[in-house]
Amino acid sequence: MHMIRPAGRAMEIKHATRDVVPIAKEVEKSGKKVLYLNIGDPMVYDYRTPEHIWKAIEDNKQKSEGYTDALGTIGARSAVADYAKRMGVNGVTSDDVITFVGGSEAIIVSLQALMDRGENCLIPNPGYSIFSGELSFLECPPNEYYLDEENGWQPDASQIEKQINPKTKAIVVINPNNPTGAVFSKTTLKRIIDVAGSHNIVVFADETYDQLLLDDDPFTPMASIANDVPVVSTGSISKNYLAPGFRGGWIYRHDPQGILGEYFEAIKKICRLRLSTVAPVQFAMEAALNGPQGHLAPLREKLRRRRDLTFRRLNEIEGLSCVKPKGAFYAYPQINFPLQSDREFVISLVRKKGVLCVYGEGFGQKPGTHHFRIVFLPPEQILGEAFDKIEEFIKENYLAKK
Repeated sequence: MHMIRPAGRAMEIKHATRDVVPIAKEVEKSGKKVLYLNIGDPMVYDYRTPEHIWKAIEDNKQKSEGYTDALGTIGARSAVADYAKRMGVNGVTSDDVITFVGGSEAIIVSLQALMDRGENCLIPNPGYSIFSGELSFLECPPNEYYLDEENGWQPDASQIEKQINPKTKAIVVINPNNPTGAVFSKTTLKRIIDVAGSHNIVVFADETYDQLLLDDDPFTPMASIANDVPVVSTGSISKNYLAPGFRGGWIYRHDPQGILGEYFEAIKKICRLRLSTVAPVQFAMEAALNGPQGHLAPLREKLRRRRDLTFRRLNEIEGLSCVKPKGAFYAYPQINFPLQSDREFVISLVRKKGVLCVYGEGFGQKPGTHHFRIVFLPPEQILGEAFDKIEEFIKENYLAKK
């Protein structure tokens, strides 16, 4: 028999955050310690899922033993609708909510239901690689808009508008942003909404980190300021509620003119192919959104301290500069010395010093610039050790060559 050939579109999928891990595992096999600063998983470090979320699963064991509604239980969907209302979004009911196996599946299915081959969706650069990866799988050409590093990584609505063409179906906005940690201003978001409205396209608002704001910058849900523009908002319990392994995510639609009906039904049809949601997680989502929120303030304070350390240390290292992250738990420093590729930089760093980050090529960046993403979830001691090693690595391998 001949080798079985996979679909060509599947071979083009890339996910930088995961693609670097096998290299780190090789390094560990050689006996070297690796500091993992690549994946936004709080549970690897000193964080725990709030106990009432676990209790909700324990208390609903019997209800979790059979199939659930493929769109999510009424309890979980109502909890998301109530959450949207508390965030300032009016008019969302349980009928406007669908739950998923994490926010990632929500993004994938939402794109699958909208995009035909050859169409395009505006995505931020830099941005979360699941959007570019899924669009590549769907054979949809990239259509990227740059975030402005000199303006705190804010998007430019006028540049977004210039990128729109007859095959553009949506604008993706990731706020708070992964990988930069930027929090977008209400003025900026309103301008993007106006652009979407004038071109009759939908807004995808990935608002996964909406509770993880580290300064006084207010968070503005896009649906709360979109009076006549359709918005599909994505969220999950992974980050805000410290439960990434639970895989509890959702979308809700804000559809003031009733123009998302056929599209939303297409999403439902895809969801029905999976027969059921993951039943225990439905109760966990309901408990997370409706239950005590007391973990959030200490969580933000912990992240704030680690953000401050990260921001200070990165900017103290010769050859690096970093915009201060305002939300989430990522920093995206720029490399300011001659370099062939930041992928090569990151791979060499983990091999020589045992510090694993993610290369900027995996998230996007303006031509001629180089970056890497750092997760500042670990305790200060681990972060300090990592920054010492990064500084040593740069001095030994790049600055010494001046």
